[in-house]
Amino acid sequence: MTAHPVRVRHDDGVTQPDAAPLPPDPDRYDAPRNAAARKRGLDQPYIRGGEDPELTSTLRRERRYVRLLVAMAILLVAMGFVLGVVGALLATPPA
Repeated sequence: MTAHPVRVRHDDGVTQPDAAPLPPDPDRYDAPRNAAARKRGLDQPYIRGGEDPELTSTLRRERRYVRLLVAMAILLVAMGFVLGVVGALLATPPA
């Protein structure tokens, strides 16, 4: 499939396909994504998210990232307080 240049602008299409879309694949008709899409009344088998084959290991791996994100947020807020106190102490003239 080749594409013909239409326009080179940031707000319009850049290429125009010259072929019709492919017909549906009959072998994939009973695939889980297609069956779920038909059950929801969708035209195409697009279901956001999909299925993770190793969900438990993915959740375990992501749990570490959540802890790291919370720790970084706490550190960022604490550093704001520390730098504020240090700045206030340095800006105060000695008595």
